[in-house]
Amino acid sequence: MAGKSRDRFSTATRLRLLGEQTAARVYRSQTRRQARRSRLTGRAAFLALVVCSLVVALAYPMRQYVSQRGDMAEQRDRMAEAREQVERLRDEKARLQDDLYIRRLAREHLHYVLPGETGYTMIDPEVAEQRRTEDGSADRPWYSNVWDGVDDADRR
Repeated sequence: MAGKSRDRFSTATRLRLLGEQTAARVYRSQTRRQARRSRLTGRAAFLALVVCSLVVALAYPMRQYVSQRGDMAEQRDRMAEAREQVERLRDEKARLQDDLYIRRLAREHLHYVLPGETGYTMIDPEVAEQRRTEDGSADRPWYSNVWDGVDDADRR
């Protein structure tokens, strides 16, 4: 029996030794993994820091670039509108050089008539009725209405 107990003891001892060796290997591999992780984490943190720095460094210039592009487009639109207005004014200037055009404008806007013609002014009955009911000035001469307007403005 002594041989058997010795075998058991030696097996138990061997198992204990084997367990200790396995635990030591697991511990060593865990410390290596942790060392690798810490290096990878440090690298990742540095890379993240570099990327964030680039984003921060480029954010303001990019915003300015986009803003200036918008301003340039707006200025192009304004320039096109100004060109169109210049063309319209040139056309109007050319028309104003024509005597017939000037006469037509005078007849339309200033109610001018040529010698020998009779000018007529048509009054819309609805508008005349509105004026009569609003201020009662339709029965009076026009200069009385003008003086009343001056007096009203003087009171204010």
